[in-house]
Amino acid sequence: MSLVIRLARAGTKKRPVYHIVVADSRAPRDGRFIERLGYFNPLLPKEKTERLKFDLEKAQAWMKKGAQPSDRVMRFLDAAGVAKRSPRSNPEKAVPRKERKAKAEEAAKAPAPAA
Repeated sequence: MSLVIRLARAGTKKRPVYHIVVADSRAPRDGRFIERLGYFNPLLPKEKTERLKFDLEKAQAWMKKGAQPSDRVMRFLDAAGVAKRSPRSNPEKAVPRKERKAKAEEAAKAPAPAA
């Protein structure tokens, strides 16, 4: 059984609140879970302490048992200093389409270097 620490959506329409849970990776997102580790309310400002409540000791214990954190949960763990998140790099997607297109046209107009 592969375990994952992930967010399960709760709350009403357009007012999300997420529970941080340990679940089987095959279980539905909002379905059955093993243990609830905390919650995350994205609607609150970032400086509020009620925005995120997360039991880090339980998360570390589950990670030692083999649970893999999701990307968002890994961000929380990295911010708390518990785990190190590897940085992602996709520079081509970060550039707006118009700028990519203009850069491609400039490259096509420029003569190819002679070898």
